[in-house]
Amino acid sequence: MLNNGLRKLIKKFLLKKNLLSKFLLFIFKRNFAYSYFREKNSLINNWAWGDNELSNFYYDLTEINKEYLADLISLVTGKSNNEISRYFSELLNDKDLYNHLKNSIRNIPEYGNEIKFAYGRRIGWYAFVRILKPKLIIETGVDHGVGSCVITSALLRNKQEGFQGSYLGTDINKQAGKLLKEPYSSVGKILYGDSIESLSQIKDRIDIFINDSDHSSEYEFREYLTIEERISPDSIILGDNSHFTNSLSKFSKRTNRNFLFFKEIPKNHWYPGAGIGISFKK
Repeated sequence: MLNNGLRKLIKKFLLKKNLLSKFLLFIFKRNFAYSYFREKNSLINNWAWGDNELSNFYYDLTEINKEYLADLISLVTGKSNNEISRYFSELLNDKDLYNHLKNSIRNIPEYGNEIKFAYGRRIGWYAFVRILKPKLIIETGVDHGVGSCVITSALLRNKQEGFQGSYLGTDINKQAGKLLKEPYSSVGKILYGDSIESLSQIKDRIDIFINDSDHSSEYEFREYLTIEERISPDSIILGDNSHFTNSLSKFSKRTNRNFLFFKEIPKNHWYPGAGIGISFKK
């Protein structure tokens, strides 16, 4: 925000009509605007020089962003913020999962050996699985399988508590899902081929559906239409593309469901963040 002194200075420049005043005002305004992005520019330089990821950026969320995510999940599920925060901590303190991903991802050529690894919005996915105790979760678009491992780790925790559940991922790339190995593959597997064709073959009720495949709004909406008759009454649909398309919002209106959106605020990373679209019954 501009203080009173700066406001007076700008007003003084505006009253003068000469070219020098306009140029000085331009310089001031540009530098003032750039000041909001100085930290991001520094992070971009550090990332560009670093030995790190080239896509599927991995970052933690700011503490206030995690708090807001817990608030939103509490609103959707009716569970307390404390319970949701415990699930966040459970994932973030899971050394077995972290070491599995950290060690496995080094074998993927596009990543460096010193990659800084974090879950971002996936902590929300994990919390939903722990709260809802789903019997079937489907994620379209697996890529390397970080999300697959996060989801199946939650299913393994549920299993320890007596709740059986399974995960199906779909991907057109037959090299996808390299990270989904034991023990996580004991409760999950990948279906290879066109996602809509794979979804059409599933007859069981879907409790949690996560869209993260083809990022065109048309294809995303077709996925939702394909599962419309297969989702259970209390199902949750999570859209990983909702920062870019309104497909899940449109589908929610079509099916008389609520829609909310959570926007990520990455911690110590230049990427502006994606988010989670959430569709749930009214």
